[in-house]
Amino acid sequence: MALTLTKNQSISLAKTAGSSLTQVSMGLGWDPVKSKGLLGKLLGGGGEIDLDASCLLLDGNKDPIDVVWFRQLASKDGSIKHSGDNRTGEGSGDDETIHVDLSRLPAGVQYLMFTVNSFTGQTFDKVENAYCRLMNRSNNTELARFNLSQKGSHTGVLMAYLSRNGGDWQLTALGNVASGFTVQEMASDARRLIA
Repeated sequence: MALTLTKNQSISLAKTAGSSLTQVSMGLGWDPVKSKGLLGKLLGGGGEIDLDASCLLLDGNKDPIDVVWFRQLASKDGSIKHSGDNRTGEGSGDDETIHVDLSRLPAGVQYLMFTVNSFTGQTFDKVENAYCRLMNRSNNTELARFNLSQKGSHTGVLMAYLSRNGGDWQLTALGNVASGFTVQEMASDARRLIA
């Protein structure tokens, strides 16, 4: 059974999965706020929401090494792959997924920061049901989920990060708001939030 995480809660992936994990996926999902009544539709409520899931790879000094996002769908070493850009947020399930082969990550990568941002500038006032969930790819089970309920005029969220702890990885839920339109614009906030 998956754990539902709260802000700043951390879990060990090996302990949660019951064994060492080598393949995980971070699924991110959201829905556009549904317009209410005729007036809501006339004033532009609802519609498509183009959010982008990204993964920032950082070294032990928290310096960015690489980034996976809709303009670069794989890390330079091929250990991380993005499912592709979802421009609407419509439908059930994950809107974008980032697949990670932990066994292939270079030793210099100590942190993986997962973010969601609005490249087109739509704010999270227009988003509902935002979440991230970590999946064990070997048996397709959900290990942990973090639901984001905070609305506002921000355009990005630092959702969660993985940190290397010897041979294990630890997941920390964040949910911190940011103002960047791209993952690169949120990199300084990401560095500050990693414990």
